[in-house]
Amino acid sequence: MSDKTLIQYNSAAAQCRKVFEAKTKDYGTSWRVMRLPSITDQIFIKAQRIRTIDLKREMKISEDMDSEFIGIVNYSVIALIQLELNDDAGKEISYELALELFNKKIEAAKNLMLDKNHDYGEAWRDMRISSFTDLILMRIMRIRQIEDNLGKTIMSEGIDANLFDTINYSIFALIKIEEAKSKIQ
Repeated sequence: MSDKTLIQYNSAAAQCRKVFEAKTKDYGTSWRVMRLPSITDQIFIKAQRIRTIDLKREMKISEDMDSEFIGIVNYSVIALIQLELNDDAGKEISYELALELFNKKIEAAKNLMLDKNHDYGEAWRDMRISSFTDLILMRIMRIRQIEDNLGKTIMSEGIDANLFDTINYSIFALIKIEEAKSKIQ
């Protein structure tokens, strides 16, 4: 894996963290009241909007795809935090703890990406953003099925593994969007 990938990954993650920090300052950790299926639905809505815009080639709300992928990363991190703190559902946490947990989940996602990049090379660089969107939607459908099965799986990865993949696909999309913008300029 190249140093370029690590730099780009860290930059995209920092972009997501900046939004997470600002929204946490504005709203606190009000998201702690959300149950996992509600968070899953938020991720689904964002991915579905990206797909709809991609298919229709137009948008009526002036939010870029970047902001939707950032939202997917942040809601996926929130879901992972909720899974970890499930015994205290609904109880708000401090700004500092929220950021600490955010950083911990992003670091775990990055480590997973590094391991997978080692095994697969950087195959994601040859993928289309639309493929990342489809993979995110597939992961969300898997999570929904696991939720419907009350968290039980026979042989498959759990909810957390699918959320980590969703984070990484979104960050890859953010990297590719940034690269495309750089080519235009």
